[in-house]
Formats: sequence, structure tokens, C-alpha cells
Amino acid sequence: MSPTAPWWRSAVIYQVYIRSFADGNGDGVGDIAGLRDRLPYLASLGVDALWINPWYASPMADHGYDVADYRRIDPLFGTVAEAEELIEEAHRHGLRIIPDIVPNHTSDRHVWFQEALAAGPGGAARERYIFRAGRGAGGAEPPNDWVSAFGGPAWTRLPDGEWYLHLFAPEQPDLNWDHPEVHEEFASVLRFWFERGVDGFRIDVANGLRKHPDLPDLARHPDPAGADGTDRADGAESADGADGARVRRHRDHPHWDRDEVHAIFRAWRKVAEEFPGDRCFVAEAWTDTPERLAAYVRADGLHTAFNFDFLMSAWDAGELRTVIDDSLASLGAVGAPATWVLSNHDVMRHASRLGRGAARRWTVETGYAPAGPVDRELGVRRARAAALLMLALPGGAYVYQGEELGLPEVEDLPDAVLQDPVWERSGHRERGRDGCRVPLPWSGGAAPFGFSPEGASAGPWLPQPAGWGRYAVAAQDGDPAAVLELYRSALRLRRRHPALGDGGLTWLDAPAGVLALRRDPGFVCVVNLSAEPCPLPEHTAVLLASGRVEDGLLGPDQAVWLATEVRA
Repeated sequence: MSPTAPWWRSAVIYQVYIRSFADGNGDGVGDIAGLRDRLPYLASLGVDALWINPWYASPMADHGYDVADYRRIDPLFGTVAEAEELIEEAHRHGLRIIPDIVPNHTSDRHVWFQEALAAGPGGAARERYIFRAGRGAGGAEPPNDWVSAFGGPAWTRLPDGEWYLHLFAPEQPDLNWDHPEVHEEFASVLRFWFERGVDGFRIDVANGLRKHPDLPDLARHPDPAGADGTDRADGAESADGADGARVRRHRDHPHWDRDEVHAIFRAWRKVAEEFPGDRCFVAEAWTDTPERLAAYVRADGLHTAFNFDFLMSAWDAGELRTVIDDSLASLGAVGAPATWVLSNHDVMRHASRLGRGAARRWTVETGYAPAGPVDRELGVRRARAAALLMLALPGGAYVYQGEELGLPEVEDLPDAVLQDPVWERSGHRERGRDGCRVPLPWSGGAAPFGFSPEGASAGPWLPQPAGWGRYAVAAQDGDPAAVLELYRSALRLRRRHPALGDGGLTWLDAPAGVLALRRDPGFVCVVNLSAEPCPLPEHTAVLLASGRVEDGLLGPDQAVWLATEVRA
């Protein structure tokens, strides 16, 4: 990677789900004070930046993704002044800050929506959102058949008879991006935070902002890939072609991944370029082909986008290689780096997912996560190997808080404590995402495991399992066999090795079920996804391994980084 290339082309970005990271004031909810206290830990881990989930003023119907005021920090987390202090201190530690921005919808408590409610049918304030008359007798039926990503209809009727659109919860009304005031407001919000030193934004539901002007029924547009895979009527993937390759296609969808969305982000790119320091955007954009994803990161658009195909892949060498090749080819064609991710706050933690089979897109119909019993030992073994694969690939990577500790999904939370709106909106059929959001363990053998300070006034907002202490930072610190030390070593090597970060790769010949890739100069990564040990290629040294390497053989579900002769 060129030393003059923008930092975000190779960055490892750590996702902070702030309410579950560290509690500084003892109220049982993570906050800015807790995050500031842990900045030395994050700097020593070896990451380059922090993506912080929404910290804005919010009623918390969806834990901050329902924003009431984009220029205020919610008191649950702190103040704008504390955020500014955090940004400055993070920069002193060599860490950049990337907060979430939520442009698809606001909270129903946002001043704009309150004005819209007061304005009544036909009022100008309603034009900032998507209000429509209903269908059927007396307008008693929704304007169309769209469904919410959280379950149920995507429309709610008001007492005055009109309906408003919400692709997520009713407390999250969708904005109308055909309205100029919406564009002006978000440009202003971006500048507000750029002026306070943030280094970029992660864009929530970047693929959902623009809707078909006629709001047609989904039945007329049986398209794949929604924000979380919703509305997948007949699948994005067709049957395998004659050569065994996956055949995928894009079709016009009335509210996901519409071409009109890119004009918004071209304007945002210009806003970022008003400020020094390589400010950047990362898109959360669910698309049905790598080529559609690449459209978000063209030279005049956003800088990077999450690679969900990698996250969703089965533990299968052929599928992973196809995803890697497709991603690098499509993104490389527009000059953008790939980004790789294994877990986040919306999916089952990969230490549990990989212990039972492949996770696919979350949908109301198919469920949040793979079913069946989990083999925890297998899951952790595969998770360690997957981390070395991810960090060896060209481009950037994301680490979800706690994955560096090997945290599993908490799958036995009592029904009474579940808070994800998916639980209620699905009629208690889907338990939702709370299991990957349980507060982190830092130290000690009992709750709150160092998450809150001594003498805290409240317990953690979600209960931690009794055995959480075995995963605590303090329990793993300095243990060469611990997942934490594997991540520290990998991130340290990744930062120092000239072959790693942005660039290209070359596949090496390998046995069936094995991935072997070379990156120049002098680096090879081998991942054994088969059931049998495999011989290592020629090398001069073992740099790092996810498990023991004996007699030149790499065991099943293991990965290794090798040093090789530097080719002339």
C-alpha cells in the first residue's frame, strides 16, 4: 500500500455499540465517559478508527436509530461537549472517530414530524415525510403492500385518516428525499459534526433513501435484497448456471437500492471534501450483486461500503473464494477498496454462527439466525481462523466489539428482558438482535464484570451470563492462547507488514477445501476449511497461527500466516 494513500483504504475499524461497551456513570448503560476510559485499550488493540452507533438524542424505540435531534447527544450517553472531548482524546491516541448517521428516517419525536402531525392532511410540513391517503372503503387499508423490516405493515394510520410510511418501526417515519429541505438539513448536520472533528460517517440504510414516486405494490416488483434482506420475494440468486457459478440479477425495486440514491451521496462527498484530513463515508447498503454495491463507491460517491456477502458466506472454501473474487473485481473496477466484516450489532456473533452452519440474510420469514445446537468449541476455532482470513485480505476490515474476546451470542436471554423492536413487531416469533448486544465483560467473576464502576446504581441494561467472566479482557490479557492476544498479534502484524492492507492477492494451488493466498512482498495466508490436515506451502517462518501447526500440517478449521521468500 502506498504511504500516501488515504487511511480508510486499509483501516481496521472497531465498532462501538455504545450502550454495551462501557458504563462510566453507573446507570447500567454504556456512555461516552466509559468509552473514553477504554481508549487506551482500543489503541493498544491496534485498530485505526472507531465506528460509534447512534449517540444522538432519541426516545430509544430502536436504541438510537430513531433520532430526535441530530445535533444533540442523548443524555443517556453524555453531551456534545463530552463528544468533542472524546474526539480530541481519541485523536491523541491515534484513533479516528466515525459516528453513525441515520438519514432514511427520524424519530416520531423529531420536531419535523411533530410539525407534520400538527399540520394535518395537506399541510406543507407533511411533505418532508411520506404521507398518503389509504385505499379501500374510507381509506382504511394501507396505501400499498410494503412491509416493515421489523415485521408487520410499513404504514401507520393517524387519527386524521392519513397514513405515513416507516420501513422500520412506527416510531421511525421515513423522510421524503424528494424534498429540498431534507437535503439541506443533512448537509448541515454533516458539517456540524465535521466541524467538531469527526473523521467520517457510517450511513445507516444507505440503500433505502429514495422511493419510487408512485409507491407501487411490492407484488409488482418481486425483487431481492432489502435493508436486511426484507422483501426477498423469490431470491437474489437463481439456480446455478451451467458452470456452477452463481447467477444473480438486479431488478427495479420500489424502495431498496434505487439508482436515484447516488445523487445524494455525490453531494455528501462534496461536503466531506470541504474539510481536511481524508474524511470518509461507509455505506450500509444491502444489494443483490457486487456490481450494485460498487455503484455506491464510485470515484465521486461514497468511499467504502460494508461487504455483507462475506459475512453471510458459508464456511466453505469455494463460496468464500467466489465472494472474495467477486468483491475485489467489482470494487476494483471503480477504484474502491474492499471492506470485510464478520459480525455486527444486527447479526448473530460469528463465534456462534460458525459453530452450527451458515447464516444468511436476516428476514422476518426465515428468522434472525441459523437454528440448531451450537458447537462452541468448533465455533471459536472457526472464528479464530476467519479473523486471520479477514485481516489478510486486501482493503479494510471491521471488528465488532467483543469479537476480539471470542464472545458468543447470548441465546438464552429471558423473554422479559428482550428490547429489540423485532421481538414485538414479529409477534414474539423472532427474538431479534439483543443476543449480540449484551454488555462487554472487562474484569471480575460476577456481573457487571467491570462493565459498570463499583457501586453502580443499576445493573447492565441487558443481563450478562454467569460465565461471562471467562471472556473478560482481564482474564485474557497476556495469555498467548487467548482470542484477544490473537487479535492483538494479527493487528500488530497487519500494521507493520508491507504486504497487508490495500492491494491485490494471488491464489495459490491448494487441496480441496483449502484457501491459500499470496500477497507481495513475502506473505501467504492458508485457511483449512476441510476435515483433514493439509500440508503448508514452502515458507521461511510461521508469522501467526490460529491454532497449533505441527509437522508442517495445518489442522481442520485453522489458519496460518506465513513468511515466504520475497520474489525478485
